[in-house]
Amino acid sequence: MGTVVVLVVDGNAFTRRLTKQMLMNLGIKTIHEAADGVSAIDAIQNVNPDVMILDWDAPILNGREVMRIVRVPGVFPKASLPVIMLTDQGLRSRATLSMQLGAHEMLVKPLSPKILEDRLLGIILKPRPMVRAGKFYIPMPRRHVDMEELISAT
Repeated sequence: MGTVVVLVVDGNAFTRRLTKQMLMNLGIKTIHEAADGVSAIDAIQNVNPDVMILDWDAPILNGREVMRIVRVPGVFPKASLPVIMLTDQGLRSRATLSMQLGAHEMLVKPLSPKILEDRLLGIILKPRPMVRAGKFYIPMPRRHVDMEELISAT
C-alpha cells in the first residue's frame, strides 16, 4: 500500500499520531494530517489524498459538515474521495447518517489496526462507484440496501 496517500482528520493530536502509526505499519508512507474540518477541505484540494480518515467530531467543521461540502459532484473537485468516518459511538443512527453522507466505512474508536487494514484494503482493491440516491451521493452499497429506505430515513 506504499503509493497510497491518506489524509487523517482529527482534532486530537494523540489520535492522529496513533492512526498515522497504524498506517505506517501497513506500509503507507504518505500520510497528511489535518486538525480540523477547514484544514481537511484545504488538504483534500492540495495533497490529493486517495483516502480520508475523518473524525465525526472534528473541530470547526465536523465530519458531517465536511462530508456535505465534499460530496457535491461538479462543485467539489474530489467529490468521490473514499472516506472512512471515525466515531467514538457506534450508534446505528450514526452509521445510517454516515452512509447517507457518503462515507465508505464507519469505524468506532479506539481503532483496531486489523479492521483499519481490512477497510483500507477493501477501499483500495475493490473501489465502489459513487451513485446518486435521492439527494445523496454515496458509494454503491456492497450488499443490497433498500435505497428507498435509506433515502426516507432522513
